[in-house]
Amino acid sequence: MPEQDPLERIRNFQEVPYGYTEELAMKEAFRCLQCKDPKCVEGCPVNIDIPWFVRLISEGKFIEAAWKIKETNLLPSVCGRVCRQEDQCEKRCIRAKKGQAVAIGALERFAADYEREKGDLAVPEIPAWTGRKVAVVGSGPAGLTVAGDLVKKGHRVTIFEALHVPGGVLMYGIPEFRLPKRIVAAEIAYLKRMGVDFELNAVIGKLFTIDDLFGEGYEAVFVGTGAGLPIFMGIPGENLIGVYSSNEYLTRVNLMRAYQFPECDTPVLRGRKVVVVGGGNTALDASRTARRLCHVDVTVVYRRSREEMPARKEEIQHAEEEGVKFLFLTSPTRYIGDRDGRLMKAELVKMELSEPDDSGRRRPIPVAGSAFQIDADVVIIAVGNLINPLVPRTSPDIEVSSCGNIVVEPTTEKTSKKGVFAGGDIVRGGATVILAMGDGRRAANNIHEYLKNRNW
Repeated sequence: MPEQDPLERIRNFQEVPYGYTEELAMKEAFRCLQCKDPKCVEGCPVNIDIPWFVRLISEGKFIEAAWKIKETNLLPSVCGRVCRQEDQCEKRCIRAKKGQAVAIGALERFAADYEREKGDLAVPEIPAWTGRKVAVVGSGPAGLTVAGDLVKKGHRVTIFEALHVPGGVLMYGIPEFRLPKRIVAAEIAYLKRMGVDFELNAVIGKLFTIDDLFGEGYEAVFVGTGAGLPIFMGIPGENLIGVYSSNEYLTRVNLMRAYQFPECDTPVLRGRKVVVVGGGNTALDASRTARRLCHVDVTVVYRRSREEMPARKEEIQHAEEEGVKFLFLTSPTRYIGDRDGRLMKAELVKMELSEPDDSGRRRPIPVAGSAFQIDADVVIIAVGNLINPLVPRTSPDIEVSSCGNIVVEPTTEKTSKKGVFAGGDIVRGGATVILAMGDGRRAANNIHEYLKNRNW
């Protein structure tokens, strides 16, 4: 897919890939073998009929392809950009056994973008109201999926969102150059046209509890409040000025548009020597964001090897093209500041990997006597997140795990509290957009059955 030149894109926040032209999309779609037993569908958490929509693209029926995708996925423009297709549908593609998989994600993006840009958005026929009301807590990918699927079944759905704009992690966690906000806004506008209602600035667990929602006439509640509580490493200096969690850093830049300061008055320190700690997609998002704000030096520090980085290969490649440096088998031990409490240096230690444990993963072990220091005026910590604790804390009859995650029945998304379902990161911990959407689809089907039968 055509992309912005790296030397250009590090100076803007515009989307990196340009997307397929009609000709390129049809050419790529022709590569699909139209398997009789399509394994790619088995790899899709929301069960999109991949061969069918790809065939429609190969025939030049781009609008129809988008409609086919939307039968099971109401956020195709989002998924086509940020879904980990290489670990799911494309990994199962027969062509991948002897070469390159069909670019399913890029084709999904093309079809959805084509439909939106042509203005030919078809809203599915919504059945008569069943008389049932459902509350959805959180407007991330799980909550949006639940809401869309339930409205299509005739239920009234209201999404309660704590922030001032809907979209959850799609809005505050993923940079503009990977997922433009206008794309998320368009998907949400589509859900509103279907009949989904949104209540913004509504913090469930503070303003209202789950029981309050039942008292307001909602007969079922879905909790999809995500994993937005940052994890720190507990090492000296984490309270210095210049040390951010990835949550704060990305929220300031993505949702509050710190990159447009002073037009938008929510700045972040830009720094000349930026260190990002972690190896996942969030760490790569933070490093590539910092590279656009700091044109001098951005380094990712990861305690394992490159081969073990959980981030998408595409993101690692893009980061390297943009000039981000990597220190593998390295971990911070402390941060050093000046007299005013401002970050000056990071102290790091070299790591070595142990023999594989029972899970097959090798544990990083500090190498004695290998400590060294590097200059740093900004550190962004991206080593994981804990779940948002507000709902479990104010609903003690909802069972949680030792880590605080809500416990659900794996095939139904039911919690221990009658009428309450949950999915996404608040159940899984930090996971992916498409897995959260898969949870949402299962939950919607089971909420529908619950409302029909009122059996637990």
